[in-house]
Amino acid sequence: MASAIQKIALNASRDIPFNRLVLSQSNVRRVKVGLSIEELARDIERRGLLQSLNVRPVLNGEGAETGTYEVPAGGRRFRALELLVKQKKLAKTAPVPCVVREAGSAILAEDDSLAENVQRVALHPLDQFRAFRDMLEKGMSEDEIAAAFFVVPTVVKQRLRLMTVSDKLLEIYEQDGMKLEQLMAFSISDDPARQEQVWEIIAQSHNREPYLIRRMLTEKTVRASDRRVSFVGLDAYLAAGGPVMRDLFEADDGGWLGDPTLLDRLVMEKLAAAAEDIRAEGWKWVETALSFPWGHTRQFAEIDGTTVELSDEEAGRLTALHSEQETIEAEYAQADEFPEDVDTRLGEIEQAIEALEERPVSFDPADMVRAGVFVSLDTDGTLLVARGFVRPEDMPVELEVDQDESDRYDDAIDHRGDGDDAEGDGREGAPDTDPEEEYGLKPLSDRLLTELTAWRTLALRDAFASNPHVALTELLHTLVRDLYWQVSGADCLEAYVREIPLQVHSPDMPGSLPAHALRQRNEGWKHDLPEDEAALWLWLDRLDDTSRLALLAHCLSFGINALHESPHGPSLARSVRERLARAGRLTTALALDLAEAGWQPTVENYLGRVTKARILEAVREARGAEAAERIAHMKKGDMAQAAERLLEGSGWLPEALRTRNVAERSEGGAGVAHMPDSPDAVAAE
Repeated sequence: MASAIQKIALNASRDIPFNRLVLSQSNVRRVKVGLSIEELARDIERRGLLQSLNVRPVLNGEGAETGTYEVPAGGRRFRALELLVKQKKLAKTAPVPCVVREAGSAILAEDDSLAENVQRVALHPLDQFRAFRDMLEKGMSEDEIAAAFFVVPTVVKQRLRLMTVSDKLLEIYEQDGMKLEQLMAFSISDDPARQEQVWEIIAQSHNREPYLIRRMLTEKTVRASDRRVSFVGLDAYLAAGGPVMRDLFEADDGGWLGDPTLLDRLVMEKLAAAAEDIRAEGWKWVETALSFPWGHTRQFAEIDGTTVELSDEEAGRLTALHSEQETIEAEYAQADEFPEDVDTRLGEIEQAIEALEERPVSFDPADMVRAGVFVSLDTDGTLLVARGFVRPEDMPVELEVDQDESDRYDDAIDHRGDGDDAEGDGREGAPDTDPEEEYGLKPLSDRLLTELTAWRTLALRDAFASNPHVALTELLHTLVRDLYWQVSGADCLEAYVREIPLQVHSPDMPGSLPAHALRQRNEGWKHDLPEDEAALWLWLDRLDDTSRLALLAHCLSFGINALHESPHGPSLARSVRERLARAGRLTTALALDLAEAGWQPTVENYLGRVTKARILEAVREARGAEAAERIAHMKKGDMAQAAERLLEGSGWLPEALRTRNVAERSEGGAGVAHMPDSPDAVAAE
């Protein structure tokens, strides 16, 4: 006969006056964590006591009950009630619901206290999100919800943001199929279909990191920090109905703009309006673009303008600003740092001085009627206006004679940008999908090598111009070599600089850091040079030695040529090898790091132009074999896109852009393969 299952008996519960309760010394909670006593008291005041106290009778020396009860489980609730009594918000004799454990129980008081804290299960974040959502739908505001649960409104906004995630992904998360950080990453997009598509892609990969999810969801958007957004203004974009994606869980620098087409239209409209204002100045023509390709003004002449002198009022203000600046700096010369208000004032003074010293240029109306203006965006999102360019067909005869000399500085004043108008239709180097070329380290194409070395040449010019010592050494080397190993001409001195055009280049080069630095340096020297050419020699003669060397390095930098060329015949091949050898010596002497100069591999400038084997080689060198294996199964186009994301910020460089001494200083980092022993290897590749 089966024995009957013994039924359990639950402890009785009853109301006990608060003044009959005392905190037990058996309570295991010693360290304060989580919600404070004050916050819990306010919560009890708002909604009442949600959970009873666990109590035991206090016995006297003879083992009889005294009528007082100790609280081993529920100490924080007891202290919160105690605080409410002290604040006279609760009567001392107010009845408190309690579960009473019988005296002499075999279950220890410490056992009850520990069980109450250990057996509880924290609320799943998804349950919290759903609860917040239900409360919001029933009329509570986000601020009211935050106040009710003693959290900042941002926490509520973050949980409610999960409402934008696909129900399918929420279900996967609920079943522990993804982590909370991954779910948060999906919340930046409002498109459930795209979210599910991204999940299907990364679910087949070993890499499911949140940063990858964010990148894939925002790859067709524009950063709010983009120069186009700075130019148009985010408010104007929003007013035009443009969507913005925000990340409430990580810093997003203003988010991402989801409609690049709308943004570009707004930019071009604002550029066109600015162009009309500039055209009204009296110019023959005005051209606008987001950016112009490098070297686009090569065939143009320039008309001379006259710098507008400071008025007496402006000169007096400039003097006063310099005086105030010197006074402040002298006063705090011994201080480690300026006080905040003083630092702010110094910043205002510097801006005011810069505005006064950057003088506008006026042009002769007779010259303006045959000249024009290029209007585009600068790298910081401000308007970039280059005035005074004359088309070849509008040049008078006397200008044509001196054209070669006037061309010297054209590239340095070109507009910079993303290279949107650079060669692109039918361009050699489009992603090659020939199955026979997908595998193996196929040599880089001549076009790609020329583009890579154009980038290197530009960065080398910038580094060269920044180091007068190396520049002077190279000049002396050229002069001495020409003197002792070549037949000199009839001129007194035939040392000259011939500017090397960089006509073949990748679209990202015009907006690069070296391009920006060269243009700024060139504009600075143009501003300092005397207006009258007859005064140039005397002006140069009076320059201090440091300035003379800096100007020399700047001028010589335009003649730097580190370009790869496809050799036709042994003579040209030898010339290219010698040029690259000298360029290699310069890059080593200057410790030029192309990664620090701003070059990074993209689909357009490298990854889409080489074989799959080279793509995997790049990822393997930069991120390791495991990262390369994760993308090895992809088609070439997808592989190039994935590799671009993996290589971002890695500092990896193709061999043609590496510098020996920079690579040798690295210890196993990205892009550290040594330069070839001879530049012949680069030329042959």
